[in-house]
Amino acid sequence: MDAPELSVVVLGYRSADTIENFVKSLVHSLEEEKLMWEIILVGNYFQGIGDRTPEVVRKIADGDSRITAVTQVKKGMMGWDMKTGLQAASGKTLAVIDGDGQMPSGDVIRVYRLMVKDGLDLAKTYRAERNDGYYRKLISLVYNILFRLLFPGINAWDMNSKPKIMTREFYEKISLESNGWFIDAEIMILARRFGIKIGETETVFHSMDTRPSFVKLLSILEFLGNLLTFRIKEFIARK
Repeated sequence: MDAPELSVVVLGYRSADTIENFVKSLVHSLEEEKLMWEIILVGNYFQGIGDRTPEVVRKIADGDSRITAVTQVKKGMMGWDMKTGLQAASGKTLAVIDGDGQMPSGDVIRVYRLMVKDGLDLAKTYRAERNDGYYRKLISLVYNILFRLLFPGINAWDMNSKPKIMTREFYEKISLESNGWFIDAEIMILARRFGIKIGETETVFHSMDTRPSFVKLLSILEFLGNLLTFRIKEFIARK
């Protein structure tokens, strides 16, 4: 059987209340594009917190053979979830998007079209409009400025924005390390290191009303520490 043209990894941590409608919308846009696709629903969970997401994503997957549920006991945060989803994907191109609805599911096809049209190795969105509050906007602005200062020359702005879609060739060149929130930035650092062709298109980032943000002060400190660590690694590697 031929590999799907597009694998979409949907990160669904604690998204039991939103993931079903998100997947319905995503499937609709994929079907309209008339390409071979698969969806990997990542419903990894911590034991003992009453998260219904694993059961919800398994039920969704049972209804469509093109959808696979990944439901493992968590050994990390978003980075670990993303890696388990990508490992389960078989497509020629690999997309990653959050399943909480803050990023529109239709962006997957918009970014995929950009990738095909411009012959990109990595395509993504940047959040031209954000509805998640001034605090998050300020954090994102400072973070992206610092990223570009430490890793100059990259043809991208909003490092953490999704969906990100990459070719399998690029994915197989890299070995992602991050188990936490830094994995988006790690992908961009590796894209810069390998000199691949990157493209972006704008999107609208919606507010999250069903649960609190997972990005806390500790996450911000983790971001900053990882930026410096990866900068030092690159400096040492080039000596």
